Amino acid sequence: MIYVALLRGINVGGNNKINMKKLKETFEKAGMSHVTTYINSGNIIFSSEVQSNEELSLQLEQAILEDFSLPIRVIVRNMTEIQTMMEVLPEEWSNDTQMKSDVLFLWDEINDISVLDKLPLKAGIGNVMYTSGAILFSVSREHVTKSGMTRLAGTNLYQHMTVRNVNTTRQIYKLMQTAEQEELRALDS
Repeated sequence: MIYVALLRGINVGGNNKINMKKLKETFEKAGMSHVTTYINSGNIIFSSEVQSNEELSLQLEQAILEDFSLPIRVIVRNMTEIQTMMEVLPEEWSNDTQMKSDVLFLWDEINDISVLDKLPLKAGIGNVMYTSGAILFSVSREHVTKSGMTRLAGTNLYQHMTVRNVNTTRQIYKLMQTAEQEELRALDS
């Protein structure tokens, strides 16, 4: 099965530096196959026979700790979960000079629609929605600071999520689709 691992807080502001080539090797050593990294912020697409996101997260967190001496949290989502989320993500949302749109991937302990009530949002500014495993948020660039979401970064809630912009999220999904097609071709031959 195809998965994505989303690492929280690596290569940000010079902290928790992890080389993507070495990270790929760590995943392979941990038993993952067809490992592909995407940009430096900790997005890894891979294949595994292990069926539990939780087992994979723990296994990968341990492997990263052993190889890099860093306690990095890892969210794992399978292809079906990402596909379901992508079906909800509005196509017109973008991350560009006009609009800021993010996917806030949630750890299981806060993965519930009630998480929306805990966000520091100002009513009427931006769009927010919950889908299993993530919060989707979009706001015009001119209203980013007025939305209240910038206050999220310092909260306990923020420690239980990792954020990717919609452009990155869409590219991760494309890479997962390609990996899935390659896996199916390999099974057919």
